[in-house]
Amino acid sequence: MTRAERLSLQRVSAPFCIICLSTLRRHSSLSLCTVFQEDQFLSDSFHTHTHTHAHTPQHGHLQHRPIVMALPDTAPLLVGLLLIFHALGAWAIVEVNMEDKVEVMAGDTAQITCMFTTDEGLGGTTIQWFYVLPNKKRQRIYNKEPMHEAAEQNTPFTDRISLNVTGTAAVLVIRDVGVKDNLEFICVIKTITPEEAEGRTQLQVFKSPTFPTIEAVETGVSVNEEDPSKIGSCSVKNGYPKPNITWYRNNMPLRITPDEVDLKSSITTESSGLYSVQSELRMKVKKEDKDAKFYCEVLYFVPGATKMTESQHINITVYYPPTEVNIWVESPKGKIKEGDTLELRCENNGNYPSSITTIKHQNSGYFVENNKMVQTNVTRLDGGVYECTFMETDNFEEISGSTKVLVNYLESAVITPKDSITVMEEEELKASCNALSSLQTDITWFKNEKLVSKGNSLSVKSATFETAGMYKCVVTVPEMEGMKTSSTLQVNVKGSPQILGPGVQEVETYETTVNLNCSARGFPAPTIMWTTSDGKNLNALQTETEDGAQSVVTFKITSSVKVFCNASNDFGSKVVEFNIKAILNTILTTITSMPTISTTTRSTTTISNDTVVHTTPTTTTTTSTNAITDDTVQTPTKSPNIKKESKGFVIAIIIIAILLLAILGSVLYFLYKKGRICGRSGKQDFSKRKSSKDNIVVEMKSDNTEEAILLGVNGEKQQPNDQ
Repeated sequence: MTRAERLSLQRVSAPFCIICLSTLRRHSSLSLCTVFQEDQFLSDSFHTHTHTHAHTPQHGHLQHRPIVMALPDTAPLLVGLLLIFHALGAWAIVEVNMEDKVEVMAGDTAQITCMFTTDEGLGGTTIQWFYVLPNKKRQRIYNKEPMHEAAEQNTPFTDRISLNVTGTAAVLVIRDVGVKDNLEFICVIKTITPEEAEGRTQLQVFKSPTFPTIEAVETGVSVNEEDPSKIGSCSVKNGYPKPNITWYRNNMPLRITPDEVDLKSSITTESSGLYSVQSELRMKVKKEDKDAKFYCEVLYFVPGATKMTESQHINITVYYPPTEVNIWVESPKGKIKEGDTLELRCENNGNYPSSITTIKHQNSGYFVENNKMVQTNVTRLDGGVYECTFMETDNFEEISGSTKVLVNYLESAVITPKDSITVMEEEELKASCNALSSLQTDITWFKNEKLVSKGNSLSVKSATFETAGMYKCVVTVPEMEGMKTSSTLQVNVKGSPQILGPGVQEVETYETTVNLNCSARGFPAPTIMWTTSDGKNLNALQTETEDGAQSVVTFKITSSVKVFCNASNDFGSKVVEFNIKAILNTILTTITSMPTISTTTRSTTTISNDTVVHTTPTTTTTTSTNAITDDTVQTPTKSPNIKKESKGFVIAIIIIAILLLAILGSVLYFLYKKGRICGRSGKQDFSKRKSSKDNIVVEMKSDNTEEAILLGVNGEKQQPNDQ
């Protein structure tokens, strides 16, 4: 009978069961198929016989179980046939093959495959899935029978699993895998006979941990500590399986060493089943560890591989005692001078925080702040040896270092003779200047900001009044900028006074008041007196100057006069003469013409090359409509010391202005005669007018009659019809 025929017979309904028996591979010639009732098949003798021949399935190995072929007619016949087939070894075989492990990342979907073989095919096969509990018991999670299949209720996998069966492969699918699914799963294959086989697969779940965090100890670590000191801690969270932490110092792994390196780790299991690991490093440090870099490395697992993550690198503060102390001048750079601000800095090659640093100078101690000492406005007394002492407060051990400070100085300049010196005219002048200094100096002499001599001595062979004055001695130190001192010396030269300026001075002025200035030099300061040529003494104000005296006199001028300035002292006198020439002239002012003239005024102005003479006759006139008056304008005031060239230029300007006014008057008169202005008509004859290069005369005449007669240029009477 073929396999297809046997599968069709299996569909026969109860109470009958068709069992297809076939010979084993070694007995292929024997084949029987018999229908029997279910109650006969399930006799006690049958069950006892089949259990006797069952084999316990083994993981990963093919398992064999014989299947009994029975005849339904009578029980004895069935027993006989079973004995025959058992003797011949014609039992059915079920085999199951599974992987030892399946690896998957948490959150992904796992697929566990169960490969099986059976002679009965899928129609009579039951597939069951289990997982192993912590107590080693198994819990079924899925059951597939020929006519029904479903996931077991109330298990951790009820809503997350499904089964895909293709041919002889049964694949268990687990969605959203978590670390708690890291279990052993069992696949059991059963046939219609009491034969079965099973296989096992370990599901391994992985979860990558977080990035490792590392923290260094906040306080420093001393090299004098007897026991290992805490360096830092490293932690990593939420990994599965448990991550491993390794410490490194400058790329070298650290291992536990008694009394040197100690590593302590703690593991925390989170509620999610993930692991968090923290590791603490303790070690005895050395001075070289102040520059060391510490970090931790985390080793964790992923499907099919191992990964490592390195933390950040940290540095710790290592406290170590000094072996050397240095002290130096931080400021100013270079040489020090009096008045500077001195800054000393003291440092050692240790870094103990619990220490005291002091600086001593000639038994005077200064506590140091921020490793420096500042002293303002130093003097030469602040020079000398400065000692810096470092004392560790733990054991009160001291270590010192020193430096020498030189404060350069420059004392005030001293001039000999002091303050002032007086010499006779034409005598020799001698003076000296010195200043005590710690460095080489340069000495220069100045008068009125001008260099007059170099060196400490000032010498003039023959003194004059030009020699007198204030001298300044300046002492400087070329090596150091800013080192400078000075002193002054007043030099007086005795002698007869000297009046500045020529002995005779010409003064021309247009003013009625004049100011005269007279300056004289000499020592003692001369007395200045003012007199006039007619013997009058003038009152004047006198002031002393640097090299003599000065006087200014003010007086009124009525005519040309001579004034004398007399300067005298114990050694003689000098006189200077001022010739004052008064210029008291007037100039004709422009007369504004009116539309109707009923009265005229006759005046004569004579203009010469050098002088202007203006005369006005005593005749007076009146006008019927407008009055025409003559205003005399005085020449603008000039300084009494005005030069002749400038006065001539002014006179020329005035003459040109007068000529322009005369021409304007002539033009107006011409227009009046022609009737172009003021309603006049007719012609005016100008043929009788006389002109001269040297002078121009304009005459205007009036009488007491109400009729005004306009005269010509030469004084001729004009006829009424010509008017």
